[in-house]
Amino acid sequence: MSRLLQTCLLSASLLTMGTAVAEEVTVTELQKGLDHPWGIAFLPEEQGLLITERGGQLRLWQQGKGLSAPLTGVPKVWAERQGGLLDIALAPDFAQSRRVWLSYTEADKEGRAGAVVGYGRLNTAHTGLESFRVVLRQEPKLSGGANLGSRLAFDDKGYLYISFGDNFQAATAQDLKTLTGKIVRLKADGSVPEDNPFVQQKDARPEIWTYGMRNPQGLALNPTTREMWENEHGPRGGDEINLLRKGENYGWPLATWGIDYGGDKVPGSQGGEAPNTVQPQLYWKVSPALSGMAFYQSDRFPAWKNSLFIGALKDKSLIHLTVDGEKVTEQARLLKDRGERIRDVRTGPDGYLYVLTDETDGKLLRIAPK
Repeated sequence: MSRLLQTCLLSASLLTMGTAVAEEVTVTELQKGLDHPWGIAFLPEEQGLLITERGGQLRLWQQGKGLSAPLTGVPKVWAERQGGLLDIALAPDFAQSRRVWLSYTEADKEGRAGAVVGYGRLNTAHTGLESFRVVLRQEPKLSGGANLGSRLAFDDKGYLYISFGDNFQAATAQDLKTLTGKIVRLKADGSVPEDNPFVQQKDARPEIWTYGMRNPQGLALNPTTREMWENEHGPRGGDEINLLRKGENYGWPLATWGIDYGGDKVPGSQGGEAPNTVQPQLYWKVSPALSGMAFYQSDRFPAWKNSLFIGALKDKSLIHLTVDGEKVTEQARLLKDRGERIRDVRTGPDGYLYVLTDETDGKLLRIAPK
């Protein structure tokens, strides 16, 4: 599909305590024809960006050249329901190692699925991955295709954070013997850091950094505080944003601001709060169905400084929030006029926002304030 450049002005508004907050943005369509794109990673030196498609394809997009053929060397994925080829991240030393990390799903002979994380080396021609190695599998496999996660993000010390969903088996999020409903922390080579919180605890997985998560969909490093943040889907209501801190329990399913899909209380829930669990920085009573997220600290658009942007699948919008320390406030919902599910958002090296729409005819968009 040829590259499409079509610029338009859109406005978004949010009604808060009777006051409408309007924000206009410029949207440039860089590419269409993507098959349910999921994640973005920017190559250095303006060499383009890599895009995962949920069906199992990894593509290179370059300004002036458009979209490449699928790269070779990508592992076979289980692409059913919410599963498939998911997130992508470049190693901090990519310039030397050319290491590309991927998260994806696989299933066992009984059809139960789980997330997998590994890495390969991007060849110099940008046409394929070499020597792909699996580093971690979400075990046990429990999912029929729901609540798989899975996002990847490096901090500035070179640690890799991985989000794993609860596989629609809520109680496992509190079980430290499993990797369901957890945030994992690894070294850049895939080994376990010695200072992870449960390394010395019997009957606990040493990879775990936090637990009590439901279905994490966004993971991003706050460039101001250098702490990792996460967002996740609640059940019916209760989508939330969390500040991740070592060894903490984020409550699911003991504490949730949502209700079960049938309208009853979530089984095992003690309400919005429960002893020894951490409250979210922000939650929504009505779920937007959060997806990828990005902090904004570029000097290119000063008006966006200290902002957090999160995609929304159900609400079909890009949610603009401001961050003041640990306080998060929603400002506006952008792109609603397009009526497209927003799967991922990243801040590009050029200071623009880059957005993926999760559609059969998915798009790569570049966003700027008007």
